[in-house]
Amino acid sequence: MPSESRAEVFRTVLLLVVVFALLALSIWVLRPFIPAIVWATMTVVATWPILLAVQRKAGGRRWVAVTVMTVALLLVFAVPLMLTIGTIVRHVDDITNWANSFEGLSVGEPPAWVANLPMVGDELASAWRDAAAGGHLGEKLQPYFGGVARWFVAQIGSFGAVILQFLLTLAISAVLFVHGEKAAAGVQAAARRIGDERAVDAVRLAAAAIRAVAVGVIVTALVQSTLGGIGLWIAGIPLAVLLTAIMFLLAVAQVGPVPVMAGAVIWLYVKDSPGWGTALLVWTVIVGTMDNVLRPILIRRGADLPLLLVFSGVVGGLIAFGLVGLFIGPMVLAVTWTLCVAWVKGDTEPGTKKPRRA
Repeated sequence: MPSESRAEVFRTVLLLVVVFALLALSIWVLRPFIPAIVWATMTVVATWPILLAVQRKAGGRRWVAVTVMTVALLLVFAVPLMLTIGTIVRHVDDITNWANSFEGLSVGEPPAWVANLPMVGDELASAWRDAAAGGHLGEKLQPYFGGVARWFVAQIGSFGAVILQFLLTLAISAVLFVHGEKAAAGVQAAARRIGDERAVDAVRLAAAAIRAVAVGVIVTALVQSTLGGIGLWIAGIPLAVLLTAIMFLLAVAQVGPVPVMAGAVIWLYVKDSPGWGTALLVWTVIVGTMDNVLRPILIRRGADLPLLLVFSGVVGGLIAFGLVGLFIGPMVLAVTWTLCVAWVKGDTEPGTKKPRRA
């Protein structure tokens, strides 16, 4: 190999090493801000059509639209979630005492009306008697409830860090609202350098996936937790506001409000209120199954994503990033899934149908 060629190869390798080293150092420096940057990007992409609509109503003045959107995000998104976390933090002692109260819980003989229930009466009464014969039911359930309560409190314990992440996300979102076109043009230019128009269409598919997941997960969680909280309040369940806050987090985490509402139903039956217990049981079935209809409709408006993907993204995001990951996880997986499917099927060929707007 001529000396000039060896020198050129050496310069190229050295340049690549320097570039990758700078990228690695940059990521390391920005590491504390990455969750907020990702979350702000997801939020802005999901709400960008709303920003443009507000800007048109404001006579084309971007600063008015940015102000309205920032305040709206603070009121509609950040404040409710911060209040939810704050409510749970204020009732940490109540959660702990509630978990410890199961230690002395015992089950007596089933009331006569249990055996008279259609279809399931005999089996339910038999299971009730078996539980009563086993002694203190609380001794068996308390370790599980105690472990869940301690884990939940530990996740909420970083309240100050979560508030800081919210405020940082809000500030970055405002900046992206102002310079959204420039940022989008830069992403599309980088995609075009990588894969021509195919990569640009893939970026549009990713935006559609982000909007779909944001709408599907958040709106469904709000509807389920609100309706569930109304049912608890009407049935006279104590700490209905706290339980509604917990149901919202569980609904976002794809667990749903059923665990909380089922516990309330059991509490009503134990307190000898079978009428309210049955009514709340029916309401629990309605609210608990609502997401099977509402969420697919909302998500598939923008992208056809499997429910398992959303569930894995939320749980994995919660483990990886904490509470912020409830939103980051499903959106990142949705983007990856959409791009992979588009690449395998060849749906991102130039000239193909553009993705639907969420």
